[in-house]
Amino acid sequence: MDRPEDPDGARLLDEALADTVRRTGASAGALYLLDEATRILAMTALCGVPLEVAWPWRRVPLNAPVPVSDAVRENRLVWVGSQDDMARTYPRAAASLPYRFALAAAPLPGRDRCRGAFFLLWPASHPAEASRRERGHIASAARRMARVLDGVPVPHPLPDQPRLVPLAPAGRSPRDRRSQAAADYAERLPEGALGMDLEGRITFLTAEAASLLGLEAGRLLGTRPWQSLPWLDDTVAEDCYRTAVISRDPVAFTSLRPPSTRLRFQLYPDASGISVRITRADATAQGRPPAAAATRTAPSASAPSSTAQVGRLYQLVHLAAALTETVAVRDVVELVADQVLPAFGADGLVLSVADAGRLKITGHHGYDQETIDRLDGLPLDTDLTPAGQVLADGAPSFFADRDEMARRHPRTPQISDKQAWAFLPLIVSGRPVGCCILSYDRPHAFSADERAVLTSLAGLIAQALDRARLYDAARDLAHGLQQALLPHRLPVLPGLDTAARYLPASHGMDIGGDFYDLIRLDGTTAAAVIGDVQGHSAAAAALMGQVRTAIHATAGGPPGQVLARTNRVLADLETDLLVSCTYAHIDLARQEAVLASAGHPPPLLHRPGRPARPVELDPGPLLGIDPGHSYPVTALPLGPGATLAFYTDGLVETPGVDPDRIIEELAAHLAEHEGQDLDRLIDTLLHRARPTAHYTDDIAVLLLRTAPRPG
Repeated sequence: MDRPEDPDGARLLDEALADTVRRTGASAGALYLLDEATRILAMTALCGVPLEVAWPWRRVPLNAPVPVSDAVRENRLVWVGSQDDMARTYPRAAASLPYRFALAAAPLPGRDRCRGAFFLLWPASHPAEASRRERGHIASAARRMARVLDGVPVPHPLPDQPRLVPLAPAGRSPRDRRSQAAADYAERLPEGALGMDLEGRITFLTAEAASLLGLEAGRLLGTRPWQSLPWLDDTVAEDCYRTAVISRDPVAFTSLRPPSTRLRFQLYPDASGISVRITRADATAQGRPPAAAATRTAPSASAPSSTAQVGRLYQLVHLAAALTETVAVRDVVELVADQVLPAFGADGLVLSVADAGRLKITGHHGYDQETIDRLDGLPLDTDLTPAGQVLADGAPSFFADRDEMARRHPRTPQISDKQAWAFLPLIVSGRPVGCCILSYDRPHAFSADERAVLTSLAGLIAQALDRARLYDAARDLAHGLQQALLPHRLPVLPGLDTAARYLPASHGMDIGGDFYDLIRLDGTTAAAVIGDVQGHSAAAAALMGQVRTAIHATAGGPPGQVLARTNRVLADLETDLLVSCTYAHIDLARQEAVLASAGHPPPLLHRPGRPARPVELDPGPLLGIDPGHSYPVTALPLGPGATLAFYTDGLVETPGVDPDRIIEELAAHLAEHEGQDLDRLIDTLLHRARPTAHYTDDIAVLLLRTAPRPG
């Protein structure tokens, strides 16, 4: 059941956000809440910048490479001190925010879990490092917001658009005689003066400014200049405004007011708004902007120029960068649903691929399953929907309402309650890949700007989808091979309890060469094997199967000889891939294990009543390096109730963290959960080492426990 938003809680959060922005001297801030079900961070409050500027980051996947996501995933303050830092650490975000600023993102630590994050934005003049006082304010604000969130219900679903929080300085007095005197002073100047708020709306202008702009003051107040003045509707004007708002840098540009008047605009921003000086371009020689101000020239009215708003252009850059990072088809579908739909105000999505002459739906949003079942598998040449036609023509189709759809496609049945559609053909090198359909719950007139951006975006989606389909095909083949080669179940051996897990990498090919095995030799002995083939590919999975076969063929012999013979088999295969491996001969009658290692991480051993520790092995080289090398063995007494934990390096290797420290923590965890069911124990070990579902390497874990002492 959906929960409404608590107005008191929203007010307290808004006050905390605005107060933090003021205390830290930031120019803007935003609050994100985490939707646990969808793993999406939704922007719920925004202050200091217009919504149009923040639109691409309105909803952010938790695994996205952006500061707020990192702050939540890693539970730490993320500081980006300059544009260079942003380009180096977060290139996708830098491409769509090419301005100078500093940024901080901080998590909101709840009682039992992280509830979200907030970010703060400083102008370009801010030092590259945050001061201790600023960090203290940020930490205090995070605790304050987290306490509010712990005490109020979080609405579900989270709102589609953030609340715009006013950021007026405290104690600001209304207009008095001094403000009237300032207005009179501005009116007496021979140049135009104009004031804008941070949303870009005109709040004040002199009569000379209205005269230079060629429009009455009443028709300009409350509007954005590039909307009320068609000749200012170009990328330069809006980009200069964005630069002033985000970087707080003075900036200037020149534009042509038809038919022949060139005007120069100089923008001077601060925390309350933007002051604009307007002069004729030939009269600026005596009053140039400061050296720090950037100067740009807008296209003339007669020159060919794009009329697309700069926000749309940066939005397209942002989405293009995001599409380059998608890997699987599901990634493409999720990206389009999470970011493309809200960016264009759409309510529904159907993404289909061309397969054997039919359109197979690979993802959808905003439709019931019955409608999807009726649309799935339609022939490409059908005239029941425009999808077949746009794929045949290669040109998109836009329908503003049902009447337009009925006129152009009279045979198309009404199969949903949608009111407007954009059918985008997905074409790669003249070959139809599929079709992307955006739909609206209400009639929607597509502007020339939207049509141009959506048409360009369709090409990017087509490339990403085609690449993702090839990836999925290769992954499915290799993953099937890998699953076929891993043991379906572990053999049952009296006196030995067992459990095993294999987790593929959460990003990439989703396959690898990690393997484990337990080979029953007789009623009281078994061979335990854990290994890791270098790489994540079909070749790694295939070699893993060959290594397992070689070990099976020699299992039961002395562990050193088993590894030596497997090493020679690997040399005969002439592969470039190396393999690490640990082989253990388990003798339950003697309560002993004899181990040999080929460069593999040592297993953990825990005996009841004693600390757990890594087994001290004398490792040999990786398999595949030297076919003539021998492998030393280590005898290890077990005893009743002893637990051996074998694992691959994916469990203990995390960028920036010492593996030895993780091994020590896992050993302590093993001892703390003495006697716990092995299936539960293996799950807690995995969660301890990898608290999130994101890991860059495969993980294999094999747990063995001897029978406890009777009584």
